[in-house]
Amino acid sequence: MPLPKWELAAGGVAVCTLCGASNRVHIFPAALLPDSGPVKTEAALAGEATCFDHPSKRAVAACNQCGRFVCQLCSVEFANEVWCPSCVAAGAGKARPAKAETYRTLYDSMALIIPLAAILMYPFMIVAAPASLVLTVMKWKQPLSLVRRNRWRFLAAILVSLAELGLCGAIVYILVHTSFRGAK
Repeated sequence: MPLPKWELAAGGVAVCTLCGASNRVHIFPAALLPDSGPVKTEAALAGEATCFDHPSKRAVAACNQCGRFVCQLCSVEFANEVWCPSCVAAGAGKARPAKAETYRTLYDSMALIIPLAAILMYPFMIVAAPASLVLTVMKWKQPLSLVRRNRWRFLAAILVSLAELGLCGAIVYILVHTSFRGAK
């Protein structure tokens, strides 16, 4: 969904009106102008610097990456610097094309599956329950998924792991208690 112009004009961050996601935005100044007409650029007089892409237009700044002169239409601001369209397109310096994330490891599902699988293979419960707790603590604040999810799997993993640790503790207590009784 396209971001609305009022969000784009707000600065470097625009919030999607559909999903509420924050987006870092850098746009050409001409995109924010009213649809009434093109950007008013001044014609260059004899002896004045001209735009690299528009030789008849007066330059208003120089690109901080390559040094090319740019007119009002071509100047793009990135982090208090002026860039030309070529440097923006090429991804020079700090500007890089957005890398679309195509997958994400679902640590919340892993944290829940580990202790549940250990129930089927009960001798591994003593290792799986602490491993699940450690995984939950380490990955709690990481983004969960590309789609909206909540942390109920992490909470379920904590509960199942604590129950398994309690069961293992009870088994150890019973074994130790019965072995001392048998020794008397």
